[in-house]
Amino acid sequence: MQSSNFIRQKGNYEELICYKKSMCIYDVTYYFTHKYLNKGDRTIDQMIQAARSGKQNIVEGCSASTTSSEMEIKLLNVAKASLQELLEDYKDYLRVRGLQLWSESSEKHEQARRVCAKHNEPEYYQSAIKERSDETIANIAIILIHQTDYLIKRYFDYIKQDFLESGGIKEEMTRARIQWRKDH
Repeated sequence: MQSSNFIRQKGNYEELICYKKSMCIYDVTYYFTHKYLNKGDRTIDQMIQAARSGKQNIVEGCSASTTSSEMEIKLLNVAKASLQELLEDYKDYLRVRGLQLWSESSEKHEQARRVCAKHNEPEYYQSAIKERSDETIANIAIILIHQTDYLIKRYFDYIKQDFLESGGIKEEMTRARIQWRKDH
């Protein structure tokens, strides 16, 4: 007999590493913009809003996932796009100030990449960035954004596979109704 709770509960965004990393990105960006950009610079609000949008659209997409894979994918794509916008802001910051964007082959990049892959707790970054230069913090943020982007892409693959295997809400509702009719 089909359960009356036929709708699969999804959307536990707090368990997603991409969400945890997006929280770290938000915290790093908040600190960075208030520490290194001039008060009144519109870029402060733009960078913080892009970081916030990256995080919040993961939340909203996962929350919508119970009834709409399409909405989940659309909102996760907004999160991805917002983080790409933020990525460009960090690259611009480094470029216009003549600071170094670490190449992927550099020792600094590789060391930071390993540390960022290991740490998904905002508290770690809140503490660690206070001892770092603007160049280092911007590069750390860039690495975190790349890692989060990769994780969102992998999550898209999971959503697609889950949809292929289980279908969407309309199919679940139809299956549940057919089963109910059989049982009654």
